[in-house]
Amino acid sequence: MGTAKGDNATAPDLKGPGPVERQDSITSVPSPTPSGSDPVHDLPPELLQAGWRKFWSKREGRPYFFNKLNNESLWEMPQLGFHGNMHDPMTDPLGINTPEGHAPLPAISKFIYKAKSFTINFCNIFYEFVLFCSPFWNFEIPTNCVINERAPVNIPGPYPDIEQLRAQLVTKLRQNYNELCYSREGIEAPRESFNRWLLERNVIDKGTDPMLPSQCIPEVSQSMYREIMNDIPVKLVKPKYSGDARKQLFRYAEAAKKMIESRGVASESRKIVKWNVEDTFTWLRRQQNASYEDYLERLAHLKRQCQPHLTEAAKTSVEGICKKIYNQSYEIVKKLSERHWEILKENNINKMDPLPEPTTPRKVLCYSIQVSVPTPRPVLVEHATENDITSLRYKSETVKINSSHFHKLEQLYKLNCRDDPRFDHFLCRVWCLLRRYQTYFGIHTNEGFGLQGALPVTVFECLHRVFGVTFECFASPLNCYFRQFCSAFTDTDGYFGSRGDILNFFPKSGSFEANPPFCEELMEAMVDHFENLLHESNEPLSFIVFIPEWRDPPTEALMRLESSRFKKKQITFPAYEHEYRNGFQHICPKNDMSVKSLHGTVAIFLQNDAGFSKWGPTPERIKELLLSSKPRDTVS
Repeated sequence: MGTAKGDNATAPDLKGPGPVERQDSITSVPSPTPSGSDPVHDLPPELLQAGWRKFWSKREGRPYFFNKLNNESLWEMPQLGFHGNMHDPMTDPLGINTPEGHAPLPAISKFIYKAKSFTINFCNIFYEFVLFCSPFWNFEIPTNCVINERAPVNIPGPYPDIEQLRAQLVTKLRQNYNELCYSREGIEAPRESFNRWLLERNVIDKGTDPMLPSQCIPEVSQSMYREIMNDIPVKLVKPKYSGDARKQLFRYAEAAKKMIESRGVASESRKIVKWNVEDTFTWLRRQQNASYEDYLERLAHLKRQCQPHLTEAAKTSVEGICKKIYNQSYEIVKKLSERHWEILKENNINKMDPLPEPTTPRKVLCYSIQVSVPTPRPVLVEHATENDITSLRYKSETVKINSSHFHKLEQLYKLNCRDDPRFDHFLCRVWCLLRRYQTYFGIHTNEGFGLQGALPVTVFECLHRVFGVTFECFASPLNCYFRQFCSAFTDTDGYFGSRGDILNFFPKSGSFEANPPFCEELMEAMVDHFENLLHESNEPLSFIVFIPEWRDPPTEALMRLESSRFKKKQITFPAYEHEYRNGFQHICPKNDMSVKSLHGTVAIFLQNDAGFSKWGPTPERIKELLLSSKPRDTVS
């Protein structure tokens, strides 16, 4: 990701947009010839030896410089001190291309990479071997996803001061939501309901903020409304023992009576609720030793009789909560946008019109998001590593990440970011990325845990080997397995390989894995999007969708997937017999990386005819996939 100023660095004289990954399409460069005999090699011998060549950009009408060894491209002539005379262990760890007289650094020593105001230490062997060949991701896999080239997005990049302000305002918004639920309905805000509200709003939001909704119709979120209503008059959970079931029945009856007496409702509704509640109290007095099943059956009966009247009584109040949270979100977005552009103007960056889409777009291998808004000067972010934990500090706020995942982000940045070859902005952008997801997860312990879970590595390996999968539709730089993926936040994630929001991504061909967050509205929108893509493309296109097997009652998304005309196969991974990667894998201990699933998971193959012909779920392939899902301790 970077500002829209460079040609495709993988092929000389290419007129298309910026970075297509180097492993995906590499055009060979002629061997060196004496300087001056042709424009390509009209460079000093030191630069030629370092892999640099000079080409002409037809699109921009000026020359640019391309390095065939590391796929780097620059508008200005490379500096001899950095590129020509210094051994770079990032691209030549063994020193094979080191100019004479400049010995490489020892293989096990650390080299210091300086970028303006900070210093990063990397271990050569760890960097080159562990990052590309990590047991938790594989960035050597090239993409088979083909898209139409697209214009850069017209959004400002992340900035630490804005992320700090966003975190403060979102925390306050979450607290306001909790207070509204308690003061108006006497309940705690349903756990994760705020996060699912963000996901549901994102499906329809037309606003400018990457996280918070500001332009949604309708204002009342069905997700938030539904989850609050589910906890009215009290939150119900599955009891373990008959004593717990009895207490829960009593609590529900008591809360229903109190609620119906305190709200302005029709007299008929009040009579029905009060009669059923009194009948329940009478039953409880008579049945001192009822069975567990009897209590559950009685609770279900009472809820069927009372809940419609209670819902009607609470409707106006709950809708008011939803509207108030949305309106507060709108004000926060306005404040964030104004402050962000103030900072940009201080750096002489002004608003500009979006760049037009290509009139005759070419089909290209998918590339990471580009932005058209320049980046302000980098700010100071302090960096330290201790006990395999890397800490990044900006002003008075520190974010942490496992060192292996920090180096993972460094590798993703190197592969995808083209506007920062010297890593001047790297620490700043990593800090913003971590702060954004920390804000997104929430303020409670393990909140957001289920929104970032990923499939096990063994399943990804099988999906790639057997079904040609090279792309994740719902991932993040923190939990991705492939180096190409779609994610929630275009602005922070694009520098690390994100192709943007999956609902705004339109591949023409390729093989994809989709493991969406458990939000019904998002899953339904995903089904619509995939079916439209499959309908419009005649080229091989395949989506393998993994969603929870929720059948009591079944979700709309699951029913639609099972009845889709593009469904070629469906399999089920039983509960407790398969795992997910920890939703907080970037900060959790290594021993906690895997979590057994408490529910079944359904895998559904959506493919057009060409995709089925190329990656069809044959019995042999399905057998391999099922075996790959088994936890290691259960495989004989």
